[in-house]
Amino acid sequence: MEEEEEEQVATEPPKIHRLDESVVNRIAAGEVIQRPVSAVKELVENSLDAHSSSINVVVKDGGLKLIQVSDDGYGIRYEDLPILCERHTTSKLSSFEDLQSIKSMGFRGEALASMTYVAHVTVMTITKGQLHGYRVSYKDGVMENEPKACAAVKGTQIMIENLFYNMSARRKNLQNSADDYSKIVDLLSRFAIHHTSVSFSCRKHGAGRADVSSVATLSRIDAIRSVYGVSVARSLMKVEALDNDPSSSVFQMDGFISNSEYVAKKITMVLFINDRLVDCTALKRALEIVYAATLPKASKPFIYMSIVLPPEHVDVNVHPTKREVSLLNQEVIIEKIQSVVESRLRSSNETQIFQEQTVEPPSSSQIISSKDSNRNPLASGSKSQKVPVNKMVRTDSSDPAGRLHIYLHAEPRGHLEKNTSLTAVRSSVRQRRNPKETADLSSIQELIAEIDSNCHSGMLDIVRNCTYIGMADDVFALLQHDTHLYLANVVSLSKELMYQQVLRRFAHFNAIQLSNPAPLKELIVLALKEGDTDPESTENDELNEKIAEMNTELLKQKADLVEEYFSIHIDKDGNLSRLPVILDQYTPDMDRVPEFVLCLGNDVDWEEEKKCFQVISAALGNFYAMHPPMLPNPSGDGLQFYQKRKLVRNNEGSLSCNTAADDMMMEDEIEHELVAEAETAWAQREWSIQHVLFPSMRLFFKPPNSMATNGTFVRVASLEKLYRIFERC
Repeated sequence: MEEEEEEQVATEPPKIHRLDESVVNRIAAGEVIQRPVSAVKELVENSLDAHSSSINVVVKDGGLKLIQVSDDGYGIRYEDLPILCERHTTSKLSSFEDLQSIKSMGFRGEALASMTYVAHVTVMTITKGQLHGYRVSYKDGVMENEPKACAAVKGTQIMIENLFYNMSARRKNLQNSADDYSKIVDLLSRFAIHHTSVSFSCRKHGAGRADVSSVATLSRIDAIRSVYGVSVARSLMKVEALDNDPSSSVFQMDGFISNSEYVAKKITMVLFINDRLVDCTALKRALEIVYAATLPKASKPFIYMSIVLPPEHVDVNVHPTKREVSLLNQEVIIEKIQSVVESRLRSSNETQIFQEQTVEPPSSSQIISSKDSNRNPLASGSKSQKVPVNKMVRTDSSDPAGRLHIYLHAEPRGHLEKNTSLTAVRSSVRQRRNPKETADLSSIQELIAEIDSNCHSGMLDIVRNCTYIGMADDVFALLQHDTHLYLANVVSLSKELMYQQVLRRFAHFNAIQLSNPAPLKELIVLALKEGDTDPESTENDELNEKIAEMNTELLKQKADLVEEYFSIHIDKDGNLSRLPVILDQYTPDMDRVPEFVLCLGNDVDWEEEKKCFQVISAALGNFYAMHPPMLPNPSGDGLQFYQKRKLVRNNEGSLSCNTAADDMMMEDEIEHELVAEAETAWAQREWSIQHVLFPSMRLFFKPPNSMATNGTFVRVASLEKLYRIFERC
């Protein structure tokens, strides 16, 4: 009887019960926030919805320890903070019908709520017109405390700490993965090349430089160049497709695809549909088939596409992370895009042009005499010439350029051929950097001609073929050229390079947008104050104010000229809001803006055209030069600058009148925040010197004759002489 009762209980269906709300929310959070990159994507999309012009991301331990996203958008209202992180609270829509015409990237109101269930979330925000911002923490969808007033910059900063702290299985799985940070970098890179009006940066917590750093630009190809590199941008072709037939499909597509010169092991496809970053497996597969069928031995392509459709033709609500969307007439759209890409590839393949590369003649120390040439003929190819021991040069094995010149016997070229080659190279470089020609002004042409005619051929060879070793001190870099070691003044070199680049890019600059317009008058007063022997004195304040007012009015009158030719934007109220990009991936030290503005107001002769352009170009060269940062270098003796002295009491007994002074001692305290700021500035400068300055010098720089005698280049060692010394020892 008991056995029958047990069998009856076992065969009964399990009882259905309602899950606890906290369990439901945590399950939903696990679907929305699958990895750290999911959280970054949601936060960046919120920042874009807030009309931000600058978005900065900081990541620690792949995003598990910290994700910090800061923007300069319109912020969050104080009244909305209590429900900010509740599920299904959003400012993007109010009814289901709104989804038919949704244009924002967020709409579910689940992202922030999900993060609070799997991490510790802190929000700091300020809206326009407020005197201070608010800081508040959230847990499980609710505020942990009342918002606290705090100092804040424009926009919102959200910190996600200890992600998946309460989901041990997922956290352990992610801790063993080394590619989470690379996924975040890839995500920000994709956003940066599409949203060109927004500046993006992404770096590891404590790192000296950003792994993604883009500035707002009007050119899509410039954005791709700054994020993915020159070699990728050089291999891209523009594609466009359009269809306005309601019976088949309605869409517009524009983008860039790689040509046959692009080589990669895996496909890179960046797809935006109605400004939403998504995946489309069917389109990706269709384009891979086109490349495989069209290009011989085709490598995996690089593809950027932006597709715009009517909002009612896109269903955005088909994936928890919004990674995928569903399109009306998707097959027709894919077929038409596939056809356009195939046609573009075939036409480019038929008209492919291979650039001829000439070999620069070696320096005098490398030229083999006719006697030696007869004794060891390289042309026969039977035996390679043995290099003397004292002329063997150790080179960097990671140098991608290689050392192919030792296999070639270059004949001296005539004067006419040399000039023709230089002209061709210069034209090629200009076309690659900017499709437009340099402004056709005789004064600019004269200044450029002066640079070319005043070029020192010996130092040009050093600049073209040197190897960067490192910084010897704050000003001098160590360079190796052949068997010689040189000290090169980085400040002088960068100043002259910037001057030459200003003239060559004249009237065709990209622009750096300042986050906040800077009043010219205040900048000039600040520069004048810095030039005073006694900055604390107020005697010259009235005079400084008058000088600043006069210079501000002058620059406002010349605003059209400096904007048209130098991309320096000064608005009608006398505020500086834009500066030119002189070298890609390099931003000048903004602490030197006051000095630059004062130079524009005081030193420029606006009446004579040539002298005017020359002085402005020189002022830009000095401003953009890679000067040592204002903060002293914290390495070595410079650390003393960051030490504060404070009195501390000895631990020996009580003090008496006679022993009080003996029982007090001085102790050093380091200002760690200032040290960290200085270390970042110095590390960023050294990175720019190695990866921006010297590569640009190899391409563009024409060292003037004066640099041979003014100490810009100093030879400090020669392998041949050292070899003789060591032979005697």
